[in-house]
Amino acid sequence: MTRVSPSTEKSQELYVPRPAAVELAEQISATERLLTLRPLDDRPLGHSPGQFVQVNLFGVGEAPISVCSAQDGDKPEFQLCVRGIGRLTRALHGLKPGEEVGIRGPYGRGFRTEAMSGQDVLFIAGGIGLAPLRSLVQHCLASAERFGRLTLLYGARSPAELLFEADRKSWAERGLDVRLTVDRAVGDWKGHVGVITTLLEPFELHPEHTVAAVCGPPVMYRFVIRVLEAKRLTDERIQLSLERQMRCGVGKCGHCVIGDYYCCIDGPVFTYDQIRNIPGAL
Repeated sequence: MTRVSPSTEKSQELYVPRPAAVELAEQISATERLLTLRPLDDRPLGHSPGQFVQVNLFGVGEAPISVCSAQDGDKPEFQLCVRGIGRLTRALHGLKPGEEVGIRGPYGRGFRTEAMSGQDVLFIAGGIGLAPLRSLVQHCLASAERFGRLTLLYGARSPAELLFEADRKSWAERGLDVRLTVDRAVGDWKGHVGVITTLLEPFELHPEHTVAAVCGPPVMYRFVIRVLEAKRLTDERIQLSLERQMRCGVGKCGHCVIGDYYCCIDGPVFTYDQIRNIPGAL
């Protein structure tokens, strides 16, 4: 696969972090924090749904994090959903409004929204996988007339781990069919109980005009794909956001290689026909 080296100007944009200030920091679950960031130069990211940025906290480290908000016109603000599980992410959890981080990106190839135009769109999310899909849901709802039926199937291990409650209520009011499930019913949960495929199996779709966008833990993919194929959804109609240990974001370090692809620049979103025969891709 031939790739063109970036120009000097483009290289600077790729490799040099832009400072961005924290405008808002909200704890949305026991382990997730939603950060609203604004680049100090007020220049919008210009990202598409499914892309990610490299987040740099000076003196601590850098990590790739999916942008979880859609580009809103020329507004520079964007949001990241950060799970606090490591040194860097825990440090990001401690940021307060006014403090700064470095941002590189956006990077990668996101969801193929052009392939979704005029189609029913089925969003399938597991756990924190709703964060990358959130930008796609926002994008589709902002121009709902371009799409057919919009449906979200979302599962988590417990009710407390279901993210973006206020968003889900707002999306439902705007016409998104939201269906939830949890692995374990605890507390006052009265909803569906079971893994995500127990929502998917009875769901009726029209395979000739449906596109599925899937994001969640790797173990989920195999079973979701099996059900989608049983429903005669063709491979090119299944779009998957892959979880990989990306580091540099620009295809230099090789940490995210799968087959002939670099997940950071050829993905992180792939259609299933691209990766189905690559060992270890899922």
